[in-house]
Amino acid sequence: MIERLTAAIADRYRIEREIGAGGMATVYLAQDVRHDRPVALKVLNPELGAVLGVERFLAEIKVTANLQHPNLLPLFDSGEAGGLLFYVMPFVEGESLRARLDREKQLPIDEAVRMAVAVANALDYAHAHHVIHRDLKPENILLQAGQPVVADFGIALAVSNAGGNRITQTGLSLGTPQYMSPEQATGDRVIDGRTDIYSLGAILYEMLTGEPPHLGNTSQAIIARLLTERPHGVRASRPAVPEHIELAVARALEKLPADRFSTARE
Repeated sequence: MIERLTAAIADRYRIEREIGAGGMATVYLAQDVRHDRPVALKVLNPELGAVLGVERFLAEIKVTANLQHPNLLPLFDSGEAGGLLFYVMPFVEGESLRARLDREKQLPIDEAVRMAVAVANALDYAHAHHVIHRDLKPENILLQAGQPVVADFGIALAVSNAGGNRITQTGLSLGTPQYMSPEQATGDRVIDGRTDIYSLGAILYEMLTGEPPHLGNTSQAIIARLLTERPHGVRASRPAVPEHIELAVARALEKLPADRFSTARE
């Protein structure tokens, strides 16, 4: 399958090696032949691509191509080749927030807050352009010279809009349980920017305490907890966190969107 893609895009991209894989896509390091630069070429899961359809996915992903913000990774290109849907983003030298958290568990309080503010600025910008992320998590926050850059903005949204209810046929869940808002977990069709605010709250919670707000052995167990339980306050795990930061995290993690911050700017 990948051989077909490699042959079909050889005049534009030279695939070098696989650098990651998730539920939605496999990521390759590639060389952009025309512009002589390294890129991250992401190939959608073939089952997912079949459900979405080429035209619908490419029409939906176009919305994200217009986003330009220092804390957002831009979309360079998208297309279909060899029967596979792909999209292209800059290759970031550096690690993900996930890799850093796995290594350090907790981040310095000032740095965690600074990163959250930078990501909130990116969310505020994207939401003003009517694009939500829907799958914000430490894996797709990349650290470039210490600055957080959000990747895959609007991809889960494009997949959701293009695929609608047929997504569930592929067994794919859009979102990651530890960072998923309650309204996403219950499959609400109407989701707005406040779902991203919840996810950012969960990420800041983990940066400060070393663990996401809800833990469980299975996705179902985590979702059951996030729907019914209130997470412990961050100061219970880390008393040095200022009270106003604890309150801000708790508000971002409210079960009902109406009880959260209404915008990322807040």
